Amino acid sequence: MVEPKAMSKQLSIQETEQLLSVLKERFGKNMSRHGGLKWADVQARLEANPEKLWSLNQMEITEGEPDVVGYDANTGEFVFYDCSPESPKGRRSFCYDRKALDSRKENKPRNNVVESASAMGVELLTEEQYRQLQQLGEFDLKTSNWVKTPDHIRKLGGAIFCDRRYDTVFVYHNGAESYYAARGFRGVLKV
Repeated sequence: MVEPKAMSKQLSIQETEQLLSVLKERFGKNMSRHGGLKWADVQARLEANPEKLWSLNQMEITEGEPDVVGYDANTGEFVFYDCSPESPKGRRSFCYDRKALDSRKENKPRNNVVESASAMGVELLTEEQYRQLQQLGEFDLKTSNWVKTPDHIRKLGGAIFCDRRYDTVFVYHNGAESYYAARGFRGVLKV
């Protein structure tokens, strides 16, 4: 029996160039998201962290449209969020976590958001980060996104999600095992 090859978390030179081109173009088109930051600084940081490029590529291929939304002066890290207008298409119809997935006896979703985010090398947005994203534009007018759920809520079987309706960000709850075609998750990555 042949052992499966471990998935490489390195992009090829061609994949790296293509991703950097997409990110640079998005950065230039959305300057209001990252005023005062320079693409050359972002690119230098990305090139020095190839494993982070792999994670950004995962965000991109699942249609998250990652973009720089901030800079942490304490750590020197640039902060990327999924900035697609609606929930990333490649990350919808997931329940919240493994426990929720295992609890479903029938009609199981494809995956869960906690493990999917971890496999991509990103973290789920928190409610606070989701609200920050909504300050940069209008997102999720038709979809919703699971967000990092506080432990005390999860221990009781629930999970929280957010969306934007009526020019307002709403936070809701559901059983963690639930999933919907219009609900996904957004990630955050610090580079």
